[in-house]
Amino acid sequence: MYEHITPPTVGDRITFEAGEPIVPDMPIVPFIRGDGTGVDIWPAAQKVFDAAVAKAYGDARQIVWFKVYAGDEACDKYGQYQYLPEDTLQAIRDFGVAIKGPLTTPIGGGIRSLNVALRQINDLYACVRPCKYYPGTPSPHKTPEKLDVIVYRENTEDIYLGIEWREGSEAVEKLIQFLNETLIPSTPEHGKKQIRLDSGIGIKPISKTGSQRLVRRAIQHALRLPKAKQQVTLVHKGNIMKYTEGAFRDWGYELATSEFRAECVTERESWVLGNKEAQPDLSIEDNARKIEPGYDALTPEKKAEICQEVEGILTEIWETHGQGQWKDKVMVNDRIADSIFQQIQTRPDEYSILATMNLNGDYLSDAAAAIIGGLGMGPGANIGDNCAIFEATHGTAPKHAGLDRINPGSVILSGVMMLEYMGWQEAADLIKTGLGAAISNREVTYDLARLMEPPVKPPLKCSEFADAIIKHFGD
Repeated sequence: MYEHITPPTVGDRITFEAGEPIVPDMPIVPFIRGDGTGVDIWPAAQKVFDAAVAKAYGDARQIVWFKVYAGDEACDKYGQYQYLPEDTLQAIRDFGVAIKGPLTTPIGGGIRSLNVALRQINDLYACVRPCKYYPGTPSPHKTPEKLDVIVYRENTEDIYLGIEWREGSEAVEKLIQFLNETLIPSTPEHGKKQIRLDSGIGIKPISKTGSQRLVRRAIQHALRLPKAKQQVTLVHKGNIMKYTEGAFRDWGYELATSEFRAECVTERESWVLGNKEAQPDLSIEDNARKIEPGYDALTPEKKAEICQEVEGILTEIWETHGQGQWKDKVMVNDRIADSIFQQIQTRPDEYSILATMNLNGDYLSDAAAAIIGGLGMGPGANIGDNCAIFEATHGTAPKHAGLDRINPGSVILSGVMMLEYMGWQEAADLIKTGLGAAISNREVTYDLARLMEPPVKPPLKCSEFADAIIKHFGD
């Protein structure tokens, strides 16, 4: 039962089995139009989706759209501060897959971010952000076509859990006292560190459960990619935060080498195997020396540990991964967060799937989107085991609302992700073809038009860009 919305009388629900969607031929899909420019970009995007499905499947398949409300539009319908009404939450739970435009960050009502709230309420733990270049798109990068990565960002933990205490509050004073006088002194590795009394405090929980379910989805995605792109990179700051970010890395490797043992090899394992393949008579110690910089300067205990690691790898996986077999496995490696920011610019073609925690993923996905043309070309999905929400990744840009000029590319590409998630690849491919051809043909909205050389005059309207994409479906 809903208070102010009525679901369609035709169509069927998307259900889930073992975390994967079971999609009928006429799925009911709730949509949130979005605030600000949502009034322009949603109608353009819906037109493209419907045209692609009709062209790909004729009358055999159809999306049945179900309008629900969030953001400013919800307040208009449900009352002040009702940014995220129960009707909307229930509809998303009931129908499983939804798509939305940009939403305003509330200025009242107790919700810090509608986007974060939707993710956490529905346990949408994987934020998936593909960053792939479409030829002709203006970019500040010299070789944007080399970047083709998918960021898997953990959605429910890290600082985005939002647990913090304000400086000067009674709670934070008690917490600082407890940390300074009890916990920190009882942990020898912290030495004489102390937290300043005028600090605000936030906590950064990273769990094994949250880390491993994200990495699991990243590896499952990698297995669907072409062999050359089957790589998952764990991005972390574990050199500093050893028990949170470092643990994320360790738990990721643990999952890869247990649950996906037959399908995965770690970068370090590949070095050991490759060394033996190149020199079959190589001793354990010489192999250890090759994989560990500064081996000869290590303590005897550390040398023994590295040798034991090498021997364990050769004993456990030589038969299944040796003699070059590892080259056909999903490669799992890790990189320090600050390093990966420069590497996606200097060596972008070396990476495929980047799995990371919440805050690092927030920065990284936007930085990668900038390389391929900006957030206007950046789609996003939030996926859990029983629900998925696809979304535009940019803001509401209210000053452009109602002018029919904004780029609908982000929500259109998010719809492509939704169609792929549903298994409707033919419709998704039509949209990607049409979008790429429209951009290559310089049929673009003002944001892209002004950056092209020479600038495109006049640019297309938002609605006209949708028509151009549809026109190019067959290109």
